[in-house]
Amino acid sequence: MLRLALVFLVIALIASLFSFGLVAGIAYDPAKILFFLFLVLAVVAFIADAFRGRAPV
Repeated sequence: MLRLALVFLVIALIASLFSFGLVAGIAYDPAKILFFLFLVLAVVAFIADAFRGRAPV
């Protein structure tokens, strides 16, 4: 689950590059939406991993 959270975080960072820096005009809004979507997914995955029960070693 942690790996999935990191993947979502990387995708969110890439989307932020497009929405806040590299792309202007019509691609701004979809990239901004994708940034926040994947940022939320990354946070949810981090929280799910934190609450996931693991057997003691």
